Amino acid sequence: MHALAGLLPPRLVGWLRRGAGQRDILFGLGVVAILVVLILPIPTALLDVLLAVSLGFAVLVLLTTMFVTRPLDFSAFPTVLLVATMLRLALNLASTRLILAQGHEGPTAAGEVIAAFGGFVMQGNVVIGLIVFAILVIVNFVVITKGSGRIAEVAARFTLDAMPGKQMAIDADLSAGLIDEETARRRRRELEEEAAFYGAMDGAAKFVRGDAIAGLLITAINLVGGLVVGVVQMGVDPAQAMRTYSVLTIGDGLVSQIPALVISTAAGMLVSKGGTQGRADEALFGQLGANPRALAMTAALVAILALLPGLPAWPFLLLAAGLGLLARHLARRQQQEATTEAASESPRETREAPTADDPLRALAIDPVRLELGYGLLPLVDRGEGASLPDQIRALRRQLAAELGFLMPAVRIQDNIQLPADTYVIRVKELEAGRGEVRPNMLLVMNPRGDEIELPGEDTREPTFGLPARWVAPRHRDEALARGYTVVDAATVITTHLTEIVKDHLAELLGFAETRRLLDALPEESRKLVDELVPSRLTLTEIQRVLQGLLAERVSIRDLPTILEAIAEAVQHTRSTLRLIEHVRSRLARQISFACRGPGGYVPVVTLSPEWEEAFHNALTGPEDERVLDMPPDRIQAFLQRLREVFEGLAARGELPVLVTSPTIRPYVRSVVERARPATVVISHAEIHPRVRIRVLGQV
Repeated sequence: MHALAGLLPPRLVGWLRRGAGQRDILFGLGVVAILVVLILPIPTALLDVLLAVSLGFAVLVLLTTMFVTRPLDFSAFPTVLLVATMLRLALNLASTRLILAQGHEGPTAAGEVIAAFGGFVMQGNVVIGLIVFAILVIVNFVVITKGSGRIAEVAARFTLDAMPGKQMAIDADLSAGLIDEETARRRRRELEEEAAFYGAMDGAAKFVRGDAIAGLLITAINLVGGLVVGVVQMGVDPAQAMRTYSVLTIGDGLVSQIPALVISTAAGMLVSKGGTQGRADEALFGQLGANPRALAMTAALVAILALLPGLPAWPFLLLAAGLGLLARHLARRQQQEATTEAASESPRETREAPTADDPLRALAIDPVRLELGYGLLPLVDRGEGASLPDQIRALRRQLAAELGFLMPAVRIQDNIQLPADTYVIRVKELEAGRGEVRPNMLLVMNPRGDEIELPGEDTREPTFGLPARWVAPRHRDEALARGYTVVDAATVITTHLTEIVKDHLAELLGFAETRRLLDALPEESRKLVDELVPSRLTLTEIQRVLQGLLAERVSIRDLPTILEAIAEAVQHTRSTLRLIEHVRSRLARQISFACRGPGGYVPVVTLSPEWEEAFHNALTGPEDERVLDMPPDRIQAFLQRLREVFEGLAARGELPVLVTSPTIRPYVRSVVERARPATVVISHAEIHPRVRIRVLGQV
């Protein structure tokens, strides 16, 4: 490989190494270059190089097909087949242009590769050349292409017919607990990819068939058209014209049909084996270059072709050198990755597990922990109904769907120091809530607020403090018939846990959780993250913005839109407060629809002009660091008026939102949350134009 690298200039070697890292750009440029060849004439020297590339590419595809262990490892084959067919047709057109325009000059008019193939196969006999070419076309078109196309058609049909049964088997394994949700999703994805692969292969076989027909037509056109141009226009002797144009025509047909035959053979080998995911360029370059041995063998074979009599050596040696350098680079990189992985796993295996007396264990903090008295332990593993862990798992999925928040795992443990029927919810080791439940009874609440007419033990619901009563399970049907709300003990704890977690969303969203959310974004959105972090914002600043949204229970599930809004606002400010307000304005539709009531409209209470002016005048400090400097008595007067308006509307069954101007919204919210934390405060910029509103009052 060093000897091959020595044949190239150092600058070219460096360019090839750098270009290997820009595979998407190279792939796009390659496709565009093929289209250019279809339109513009090319010199004979460049045609020789491209014909060598076509031959080497066909051999690489064949060897890659031989090295894959299952068809899904080379799911990009239909794309490869399309690119190879486009390349051959483009070269056919380029060579036809040269044959018709310059064929009268001699057998080398269309390049040395075509002349060598034509002379080597024909050996001075036109009939032999035509027969060999016809045999190659028949083998490719009738035998290999037709057979592989039939296999792909049958495989696609049976794969599609078997999909419902395979999906039912996956669902059955998931229901039985034999696999988890992630494994089930992966198996479904593989099943879909397998069906897509065989369907694509069924259609891709048409490329080869059309290529063979085009090859026959192009050969006939070259021969007939060349004779007409040579004899009629150029005045060449008919016998001489027949010899010259037959060599060019047969050589062109062979240079085109041999790569087509090789790739058709690869298709026949692969079609009986299906599917992967990713962009076309990733699949193409990643899979073709995944095995350095295939590249090395291709380089050696292309180098041998340079030694054949009559073939120009330099195009094949150039291609062999490039493939050899690429194979060497990939082999070194794979070896380094294997060494790094082994080194990283070794300490993990040899490191001793921390013992119970290890002081490091005392440093670990549970993000969320649920402590149960010994009387509540049966809730963890119930014989009937949903157990407490099942409901907590459902809660994590619910929070992810509603708020885009990946709730940390909840650690459940017993605490013998607690009373038997008491539970405690801790957030980062600090108590955030507690309650008392009866594990073998049902909690009944009257939505109308009237007295509960069932025998039992009076209590207060621990989450919201509503009047309730514990009743025996035998009264369930009667309670439901009276319109009461009935929940079991596990649901009471889960509901309390839900509200506690929602109240501490901002605190639970740490640096690691933020990084995990960004890493889970689609690739096009991760490019935006790369532009933002760390050149324009730090990851911590993005975390602060997300925490500010979660603090007011605004969903961050639409993370791409949030990042786009941050990218817009960061051009003007890096103030976290102003970034949050700009993001909220971009999420106007989401926020407005979340505030809609049962009637389909947003119940609104506006801020009077007097209070708007009072808050504006109370803002002091620089533009990006404003603070609210309002006298305490004015704040108390505002809160008193707020309570009067909202409690009066609550008595009528309305839960309105408070609407202010965008400038003062965060400061009004900071005041309101002291007295009414559940009251939503939005700005005029957060009301979507298509959302109906109803003004119920004014503060």
